[in-house]
Amino acid sequence: MFQRLLVVCTGNICRSPVAEAMLKASLPGKEVASAGLSALVGQAVEPTAQALAEADGLHVQDHQARQLTLEMLQNADLILVMTEGQRRAIGEMSPATLGKTMLIGRWLEGAEIPDPYRKSHAAFEHVHQLLQAATDAWKERLTPS
Repeated sequence: MFQRLLVVCTGNICRSPVAEAMLKASLPGKEVASAGLSALVGQAVEPTAQALAEADGLHVQDHQARQLTLEMLQNADLILVMTEGQRRAIGEMSPATLGKTMLIGRWLEGAEIPDPYRKSHAAFEHVHQLLQAATDAWKERLTPS
């Protein structure tokens, strides 16, 4: 049903590329991509986020941040965002895609995933744990039983 997943955050260097790698690892056969609403285009994953991802065996080394486009939104079957603000921004950009845009933390209490950019190592660890819990919850719902 949901074959093409798009994960969106702000800069596409902290949260969405890590969540993309987590979903790719747990949902083989699905197409998973990421982008940013205000992407730091061409930049790699933020070093702390990359170190945490690599410690979990995730591949993020080749990531380059990219700007979200209307075409990406239209091509995705499911769009996962970090915050309600990002969901609203996508709705303004493409009202037709709002119905398939959901919080990645939808199945967790406190559904928004905060931005750790330029924050402490502990903030990155907290976000990494939230992303893992959120992607695990999506895996359960996107994997046929």
